[in-house]
Amino acid sequence: MTQIIEKYYRMLARISSSLQSPFLLAVRLYWGWQFMQTGWGKLTDIGKVVNFFTSLGIPAPALNAYFIASLEFGGGLLLILGLGSRLIALPLAIDMLVAYIAADREALLSIISNPDKFTGAAPYTFLIASLLVLIFGPGKASMDALLATRAGGGEVRRTAGRGSHVVVQN
Repeated sequence: MTQIIEKYYRMLARISSSLQSPFLLAVRLYWGWQFMQTGWGKLTDIGKVVNFFTSLGIPAPALNAYFIASLEFGGGLLLILGLGSRLIALPLAIDMLVAYIAADREALLSIISNPDKFTGAAPYTFLIASLLVLIFGPGKASMDALLATRAGGGEVRRTAGRGSHVVVQN
């Protein structure tokens, strides 16, 4: 009986692992587009963003408004392409943490007492998407994987159970 359970568990693990790259591609495409949309919205109505940042007491509100709008637009584009994915996912995650702290502090502080409020806040899904790409990488369907393959002259393979990639020489 244990051997049967072990066999099916291994099969489930293999099938689940094969979905990692398509899942990461879907996360990158959807949330990259969402980041681009929010960044573009901020860039096209920058005065509103500057006023909002001023009301929150953010230092150098105009500079920060342009920086965040550009980060979200450009970062979203890089996520879609899967180019510099982990490098851009880190500042995007920090951006969302700062958004929680500055604009949704009540939701952030309710992470334990009212998780629905925390997960319902605007930064939540953007933060989770950024963390997924930061931790697991962009997946095989990305410019990062293509460049790693070409640079190493080999094939990019996922290391067993770790979600990271290594270049294997042919």
